[in-house]
Amino acid sequence: MSGRTHLPSGLVTFLFTDIEGSTRLAQMLGAGYRPVLQEHRDVIRRALSKADGVELFTEGDSLFVAFADATAALAACADAQRELAVHDWPSPEARPKVRMGLHTGFAEPYGGEYTSPEVHRAARVAAAAHGGQVLCSAATAARVGLADAPLEDDAWLLDLGLHRLRGFDGCERIFQLVAPGLDRQFPRPRTIDAPAHNLPVQTTRFIGRASERAAVRDLIGRHRLVTVVGAGGAGKTRVAIEAAGEIVERFRDGVWFADLSAVANGDLVDVSVAAALGLRPEPGRLVAQTIADHVRDRRLLILLDTSDAQLPAARRLVARLLATGPQVTVLATSREPLGVAGELVWRIPPLSVEAASGGGFSDAVALLVDRAAAARGGRPVEPGDIAHLTRVASALEGLPLALELAAARLRLLSAAQLADRIGDVLGTLDAGSRAADLADAPASDRHLTMQAAVDWSYRTLDPRAARLLRWLSVFASPVDLPAVEWLHDGDPLDPLATLVDKSLLQAEAGATSATYRMLDPIRAYAARLLVEAGEEESARERHVAWCRQAAHDAYVDADGRPVTLSLYTLDPLADELRAALHWTVTRGSARQGLALAGALDQWWRERGLVREGRMWLFRLYERISATGEPVPDAELAAAYHMHSLHAGADGETVEELRFSQRAESAARRAGDPGLIARILAARGVPLLEMSRADEAERVARDVIRWSEEQGVAGEAIAAVYTLAQILWRRDALDEAADLLASARPLENSRPLDRGRRTVDMLLGMVALSRGDLVAAHDHLIVALRSRMTHGFHLRVCETLNAVAVRCSLAGDAETAARLFGAAQAARIRLRCSPGAFGTFWTEQQANLRSTMGDADFDAAYATGATLTLEESVALALTIEHPDLMAGSIRFSTVE
Repeated sequence: MSGRTHLPSGLVTFLFTDIEGSTRLAQMLGAGYRPVLQEHRDVIRRALSKADGVELFTEGDSLFVAFADATAALAACADAQRELAVHDWPSPEARPKVRMGLHTGFAEPYGGEYTSPEVHRAARVAAAAHGGQVLCSAATAARVGLADAPLEDDAWLLDLGLHRLRGFDGCERIFQLVAPGLDRQFPRPRTIDAPAHNLPVQTTRFIGRASERAAVRDLIGRHRLVTVVGAGGAGKTRVAIEAAGEIVERFRDGVWFADLSAVANGDLVDVSVAAALGLRPEPGRLVAQTIADHVRDRRLLILLDTSDAQLPAARRLVARLLATGPQVTVLATSREPLGVAGELVWRIPPLSVEAASGGGFSDAVALLVDRAAAARGGRPVEPGDIAHLTRVASALEGLPLALELAAARLRLLSAAQLADRIGDVLGTLDAGSRAADLADAPASDRHLTMQAAVDWSYRTLDPRAARLLRWLSVFASPVDLPAVEWLHDGDPLDPLATLVDKSLLQAEAGATSATYRMLDPIRAYAARLLVEAGEEESARERHVAWCRQAAHDAYVDADGRPVTLSLYTLDPLADELRAALHWTVTRGSARQGLALAGALDQWWRERGLVREGRMWLFRLYERISATGEPVPDAELAAAYHMHSLHAGADGETVEELRFSQRAESAARRAGDPGLIARILAARGVPLLEMSRADEAERVARDVIRWSEEQGVAGEAIAAVYTLAQILWRRDALDEAADLLASARPLENSRPLDRGRRTVDMLLGMVALSRGDLVAAHDHLIVALRSRMTHGFHLRVCETLNAVAVRCSLAGDAETAARLFGAAQAARIRLRCSPGAFGTFWTEQQANLRSTMGDADFDAAYATGATLTLEESVALALTIEHPDLMAGSIRFSTVE
């Protein structure tokens, strides 16, 4: 860049840059920070020098540069960001994320510097940016719009709206530079007018609770952690949101709401809270640390809703927030205390049923009146109904959810009828003693008041509908009409219609048929009644029988003939089979449980759930041991064999061999040659993993020969696959190809195996080693299509890697790197090991990286990692066949 002797004057564009998180980067790199800092300066200076930028000073990680041309300045910033992204840093984590801000204004240099306030405005614009982002003021955007030469390379300015810059009156319109190679998605600008909260907008009026809101507000002012505790449906979330919304001004850095009810697992709690705070995950850094650094010097309130959904993870995060941010306050809602030091637990009371001091409605009656009017299409409640509604509110003990349910019934019943039925339902309950007992009740009993609300609906049912409700509680997920018919004696349509009308079931229309869903609180209530009625064993056993039949149907066609297994048919059954398994390991038949587990065998493996499968098997073994239930040796052998395969898929080689040996012993006692062959055929895989290739080959050849002698050659197909892999590793490619060609009829005759197309996968690997890209493409695409079509997701990952190698050998490095990234990301999601070809994939990736260079490989690999499995397969299937490529022999001119 130019020296200070050529400072521009007049309309000058000022640029400030600095490194986001420079302190953390310096701490992480230690002595390595200084060269990274210098390299960052060099990269930026080279880019900015192209626009004749004049560097005024460099301080720490910041640069201050002046330009005569606003368009050139923005173009230089884009170049600088791109160069920073592709520069060869010591590690991905060492890459500095630089934020840049520009402003154009009138300024004259004096004594080799500028004293104009426009300089400070540029600095404030830069302070609003995030790492990797380029922001500019409206003045700079205007100069670009008036320039003779507009922005190049498809670059443009995105209007981010009006924002207040610290130290300046009024608002400044901020623009973001959008250009190829630059990130586009960033959190909101860091300006003082950033949204004060993200509290959800409510769709219904909030009624009453004035004293409760005041109590929560007061507690938040005196305690750093307040947990609103109560049963489901008690109104915890609504009170917390309303109270937080009334004190937003107390927290200069805002009030932020994070709903944990939809978080799938504890590992995502930090991500959910970070998103609520407008933070993005950073490479090589724990999300929890990003959150901690963000809140360290901020005064804010974080509202964690439904913390009990992921209690251990929520507890850890809250403890860290309180320890890191001295001005952070946490308001949580939960069904139980978090158990964090300093926690103030506030138990939410029911809505008041006492008339207001001024003679108005109690909170409970006011809520009921408001919702009743809505239920009746906006028609106000008649004055004569108030007394009846007051009776209803009192009988329901002021529980918000119960009141909402009761109001919904006013679409069908008059207020008098509702009051009469409510009294009948709760006549046997002592509301006073129930309320008194609730304070010290264990967690499992804190749904009693919720059950009272459901009990009202239940008592209005006729005997057939009541029985159907109880029995449907055994299902874990929505059911269709055939499932209801299986469970119910006689025609279920009338009682089913009754349950839908009374909102105890929700009918959901599907593409071909309706399904019926029971809400979890109602299911828990109905399940308790099922036990009390002495019907649980009968209902559960019928559910187990239904699950076995449903699983069996997944393996056969309408005529009962075996079909090619598609794991997609098991996806909607998984929760039901798990519920049935739970019964078999606690009070049911463990032998039936083994059959259910067998139905889920391949589904568990292909969905990355082998640990779950082993857990169920261990519990079934314990059940057998405790009850002494006789199980035939053949069924035990099949279970032990499945356990062995699951252990191997989870990397537990010793456990794999132990259960394989148990399976062999049981199979020999059963005298089943096919079962023996199937068990021994899988023995070679753990031997290979233990680097005992010679022994693995001997075992494979022996079991292949023995199975042929016994007439069960198809049962030993796994040994054929293992032997083919051994030959491939040895580079005995002709022998491997011949072996696999002879195995194709065996695979095609086996419905459980043919969907995986393992023969084609291995022939593709042989073709790759031969350099025959045409054959490799043909075999691998066939395998990929079949595996995806039939839901073998784990095998799809393996095939994506192989297709990536095919692309690499064909010179399509970009696609190869993307597919490698996609396969790795899918493998991580499925929690599975690299598999038999893991070493080969690693070697091929290293070769590809060497060809492409680190920056290009990493960029393509990262792009692939963002793809879903479906998108990855779609990408692989768009790869042009080698015969159609330029220079193909098949389509070349023959002279």
